[in-house]
Order: sequence, then C-alpha cells, then structure tokens
Amino acid sequence: MNPFIYDIPTKVYFGSNQLGHLGEELEKFGRRVLLCYGGGSIKKTGLYDKVKAETDKAGLELFELGGIAPNPRVQSVRDGAEICRKEKIDVLLAVGGGSVIDAAKFIGAATFYDGDAWDLSTGKGEINKCLPIVTVLTLSATGSEMDTGGVISNPDTKDKLGRLDRHMLPAVSFLDPENTYTVSAYQTACGAADILSHIFEEYFAPRPDLYMLDRFMEGLMKTVIRFTPTAIAKPDDYEARANLMWTSTWAINGFVNGGKSHEWTCHPIEHEVSAIYDITHGLGLAIITPRWMKYCLDEDSAPKFAEFAVNVFGIKAAPDAMKTARAGIDALAEFLYRTVGLKDNFTELKIKREDVPVMAKKACGGGRIDGFRSLGQKDIEKILYDCFEPYVSGV
Repeated sequence: MNPFIYDIPTKVYFGSNQLGHLGEELEKFGRRVLLCYGGGSIKKTGLYDKVKAETDKAGLELFELGGIAPNPRVQSVRDGAEICRKEKIDVLLAVGGGSVIDAAKFIGAATFYDGDAWDLSTGKGEINKCLPIVTVLTLSATGSEMDTGGVISNPDTKDKLGRLDRHMLPAVSFLDPENTYTVSAYQTACGAADILSHIFEEYFAPRPDLYMLDRFMEGLMKTVIRFTPTAIAKPDDYEARANLMWTSTWAINGFVNGGKSHEWTCHPIEHEVSAIYDITHGLGLAIITPRWMKYCLDEDSAPKFAEFAVNVFGIKAAPDAMKTARAGIDALAEFLYRTVGLKDNFTELKIKREDVPVMAKKACGGGRIDGFRSLGQKDIEKILYDCFEPYVSGV
C-alpha cells in the first residue's frame, strides 16, 4: 500500500434533536444564507419549517434555491452562483440528499469563478475558493456530507462528470436518521446499492490492502446488507436508519482509501448511462456491479472475490476459489434484485443497445480505466451488453 494523509475536518452532529445547533454553526460564517433543496419534500415532511425556525431564531437572512433535481443539472449551479454573487451570500445550507449537496458544492465554487460553471466539472476551470457549506442530510447514499466530491449533469452535452476538490468539503453536517424515515423503499434500496458500490470501488483493489481496512470495509458491507431490509420493512426503525446513515458517510469520506491509486470503475460507467437516461444512480450501479464482478473474475482475482463471499455473506469456502467467488457474486445479486427488489436489467428501463458504444467510449475516455482490472472500450461494452439480460445465477 502507499503512504497517505487522512484529514477530514467536517464537523458532524449525529442523531436526534441536533438541529438546535444549526443557527450557531451557520452564523460562524456570516449572516446571509442560501438554502438549497430539491423538489419540495422537505416542506411536506416539516423539515423546511424546522430549518427556517432555527435560522430565524439566530437572526439570519435566508435566501432560497429550490428545485434541484436528482442527477443535479449544471443550470442549478449557474442559478445558485448568480444568487450568491448578487445577494452576497456568506454560507450555503444544503438540505437534502447527495444531489442537493453536490449542487451546493459546485455553487460554492462557481461563485468565485468567472467562466461557465460547467468548466468546473470538466476540469477546464480551477477551483481556488468555495463558500462554506453546511448540510442537513435526508438520504443515506452518496456520502457527500463528508467528502470532497460532487457530480453534475449537463443535459445539453449528455455528460455527467464528477470532481474532487478539498475546497468543496462541507464544514458542518447534521445527520439525523429520523430525517430519512420518509425515504421510499425504492430510494432506500438504491441508496444501499450506492453505499455498497463506494466500498467495492476501494475493496477490490489491484494490490493488497491493509488487513484492518479490508475488515473495516467488510463490516460496512455487512451493515448495509443487515439493515437495508429492516429500513424498507419498517421505515421508522431508528437503529436501521442510523446504521445506514453512518455507514454511508464512512464508505466514502477517504478513510477506507488507504493511499490507493487505482481508478474507480463502476461509477464512471454508470455515470454515462444516467447522463443519457437520467436513471437513479444507485439503480444503475446495482445492475452494472454484479456484471462487472463476473467480467473481472479470473484465476488471479478469484481469491479476493472468494474472501468477499466468505467474510461478507458467510458462504462456506470451497476448495475451488472460483466456485466460492461465483457464489459471493450471486449472493450480492440476490440481495440487490430479490431482497431489496431492484430491477436487474437495462431492458426494463428502456435503455437502448445502440447507445452502448458511445457510453463505453466516454466511460474510459477513449483509453482505459485502470481499476481492479484494466478495462478498455470493448471490455466495457461487453459488461454493458450483459446488463440487458436478466441476471442469471451460477454462471
């Protein structure tokens, strides 16, 4: 493994009844606040009123940017940055899931950028400064509340691009599991798939990792597998929602990285699918991941997949590592498609086969993704084509 630096200064208020600290945290950064949120669910649940009460109590001036969509659009970033410059906003308050938080991150950076906000996604523009960001999380999935990354979509170019930058790390995040009670069974399942994928991208590494980190990641995976069905069956189960929320945060806040230098694979592939078809990110990952695993499985990778099967799903190790590995991949598919009920193929989502070559080429940038297994365009095409058929176990 490589040397690394771990430094995540985000302050987290975790648990019930923590929102009373919102005003005091916001006013550390100034008096003028831009509240960012999505389609209005926070108003239906009463969370909007709670947030407004806290900002009013602190005497803060509140401005609003609502309507931020899933797979957030760059236009929301442009609109938000314009408000920030015009109203001299001091701090951003993102109340929602990963899409709202990601949009807020780019809004905060675009406020200080003279060009088009999309430049910050493509890498054409530099991020030298960002408004402070405070989050109130409502969905356990992306981990954006405690990481430096964000993903933005551009419908005009059919691109969905992510970027990491330390300037975009939230300063304070409020994580109350009760705010996820109203999340639907479908979105809970998609969130679980996203959390698992974040862990897989680091767990399946091309070189040996710290033993401790592998065991830690397996613990995170087992937590998702244990508590997602409970959260779906009993949406107001605090223990289930709390475990999923904290796991989501730790899956992608940099801790499990351990100095790894390989590229992520399933995420860039899925980004190209949802850039065109606007599907839920977690659903796309759920369909792609088991196929990617099968494609990567060979004599060299079998021991790692077998380790995953034994330590995460409790599968009894067979003398043949390949057999154990296949059982582990099938167990993951069973969890995603049967236990939590996600669709298992692209055909049901009306995705077109003719778009596969374009998606595959863009996913690898015309070159290769150097991940757990190095993949070029043709490799990615094979993975994506396999996603059009229902998943078959035992193959």
